[in-house]
Amino acid sequence: MLVANSLLVVLCCKDRQKHFSHDQLAGAHEVSSGLRMKLNRSIAALLCFLVVMIGLPLWIGNAQGPSITITIDAAAQRHPINPNIYGVAFATTVQLADLNCPLNRSGGNATSQYNWQCNCDNRGSDWYFESLDDGSSIAGKANDDFIDDSKAAGAQPMLTIPTIGWVAKLGPNRGKLSSFSIAKYGPQKANDWQWFPDAGNGVRSSDNQFVTGNDPNDANMPANSQFQSGWMQHLVGKWGTASSGGLRYYIMDNEPSLWSWTHRDVHATGATMDEIKDKIIDYGAKVKSADPAALVVGPEEWGWSGYFYSGYDQQWGGLHGWSNLPDRANHGGQDYLPWVLDQLHQHDVQSGQRSLDVFTVHWYPQGGEAFSDDVSTSMSTLRNRSTRSLWDPNYTDQSWINNKVQLIPRLRNWVNNYYPGLQIGITEYNWGAEAYINGATAQADVFGIFGREGLDMATRWTTPGAATPTYKAMKMYRNYDGNKSTFGDISVSDSVPDPDTLSSFAAVRSSDGALTVMIINKSLSNSTLASVSLSNFSGSGLAQAWQLTSANAITRLNDINFGGSNINLTVPAQSVTLLVIAPAMPTPTPTPTPTPGPSPTPMPAPPVLYTEQNSQRALALDSVNFLRDPFGVNNMQNFSGDHRTRLILLAGNLVLNPGENPSLITAQALDAGGNPYPLTVEFVGKVPGHDWLSEVVIKFPDQMVYTGDFWVSISLRGVPSNKAFVTIKP
Repeated sequence: MLVANSLLVVLCCKDRQKHFSHDQLAGAHEVSSGLRMKLNRSIAALLCFLVVMIGLPLWIGNAQGPSITITIDAAAQRHPINPNIYGVAFATTVQLADLNCPLNRSGGNATSQYNWQCNCDNRGSDWYFESLDDGSSIAGKANDDFIDDSKAAGAQPMLTIPTIGWVAKLGPNRGKLSSFSIAKYGPQKANDWQWFPDAGNGVRSSDNQFVTGNDPNDANMPANSQFQSGWMQHLVGKWGTASSGGLRYYIMDNEPSLWSWTHRDVHATGATMDEIKDKIIDYGAKVKSADPAALVVGPEEWGWSGYFYSGYDQQWGGLHGWSNLPDRANHGGQDYLPWVLDQLHQHDVQSGQRSLDVFTVHWYPQGGEAFSDDVSTSMSTLRNRSTRSLWDPNYTDQSWINNKVQLIPRLRNWVNNYYPGLQIGITEYNWGAEAYINGATAQADVFGIFGREGLDMATRWTTPGAATPTYKAMKMYRNYDGNKSTFGDISVSDSVPDPDTLSSFAAVRSSDGALTVMIINKSLSNSTLASVSLSNFSGSGLAQAWQLTSANAITRLNDINFGGSNINLTVPAQSVTLLVIAPAMPTPTPTPTPTPGPSPTPMPAPPVLYTEQNSQRALALDSVNFLRDPFGVNNMQNFSGDHRTRLILLAGNLVLNPGENPSLITAQALDAGGNPYPLTVEFVGKVPGHDWLSEVVIKFPDQMVYTGDFWVSISLRGVPSNKAFVTIKP
């Protein structure tokens, strides 16, 4: 598009009970949709039908339990849901595609000592501290295959970069090696009797104590950040940079405060606060050097104790008691992870480059829920309640933790206080009972909580079997109909009286305006009569209903006709029900009979985003310093409290009728993967002296992680403009 000279003048003037070994446990009809409303009914018959239906509440099934009201306000508490909360670990291409999953994580204990050059790893305490061949002598092949499999399904892979300082090595002919050879270090409590009898577990038979003084070179070799930099360069060389479709997420090792247990063959002394801080800075810089657009993820701590105490202090406390922790005392009594965040922030402000982009932890409920097939009444009800530790400031965790965890708000608060602008994530979690409907309702509850609470990233450990109810609960959010239809991407207010027995989550789907409502009846025996009360949403009077029960199938029920703002239905005990409520269609305007006379007034032209000459790059400016792109995601010079960068877009044909206001103007962005990001329009006004030209000030959502080119468009009264791109730098 050619830009007028006068416009060019304007531009020139504005230029995340200690269960250490969770990773080892990882190995372990269609129903007719009913009658549809026929489009060829007469208007009169349809009106009569609707009048009747407005007065008739529609109930499905026989209620055995109490009735509850689900209150939804589609205009309140609106915020984008980051699709990255629906991630998994070690999923196959088929699983990723079926789950419509955006993230696939390679993590766990074995990744801490992966040697990319020999394509081998040491399993640590998961499997007798053995170094094993990963199937090929081709450098990096195991993880290259992982990337290939993930991308084939449209998912972003996440790779763990070892920072522990040691990686595995192999024996002659790529043979196994053992860190705790029984021949060398004597009898031990257990060994790999079936496959490698000389490999012990590192616990002496004589006194039940750890083998000490072993040589870490027995089955491993030193590997510093320069060694790992070679791997990063290999990854960029093979797959390209993050902004061009390459590897986007580099994870800084795995659960470092447990190294003195899980990887004691090479790191027998617990890691200190300074060690972890220094490693993130060191290895993070190597990532950014190899690919400035890549995102660094960490520190991946294991759980509650690992949030507050370094590995050194956890080891010390287990041996000497918890009243005098040396590493904590050496740092002014500060909590471990907040201190690390603060130190990273101070360093990065001075260096001008982030060492960390996504602040992540792991979380496993500590009451026995995780990895358990216990579905007794007591455990099932605990599983139903314990998801509240993810969010509820009034809930005291009922395990040994015995504290108000409120994990997601806690992580967000730490970031806001110590390193503003970072994303937050939970990159390992599991509520157990995968093969049971109780595990499915817990998983559905977790997904809903992640979205409502504004989490930026989550990857479940690991991926449930496709035949399990838990897997199908995940599909209810991402592919309930087999056509990749999803739960909404804009969270709205949804409240219930008792989330321990029934929870509900609501979101608007920006692609079609539908309101989606996920109702999770956790009751072990009672169905519930649910009345869904809608406000600030004009529905079409028709709702699709999809349901998962103990029958272990996602079933489409008969569509629900409703009148007014209430939908009434019965949800079975232990079920997940999705309502998809289409928005009301505008009343069609009858076509007037043509009469002689002047030509009708033409429809207003669609809005236009102005671009550079002979280009689709938007004419856009930073709202503070008036510089062109590439734009930073944040601008510390910004006067807003969140320091999020605001952009000025230059647009035309933004003509409002009398009585209309700029709220009719909306904006959206798409990243290179086609993922939508609703944008906040903060200001619309005319450029002084150029009434034909408007400036539109937009803000990108806080949940946005992608950097690179974004296609931006605006709409007026639902009529979209052309798309123009802007470039966002890390």
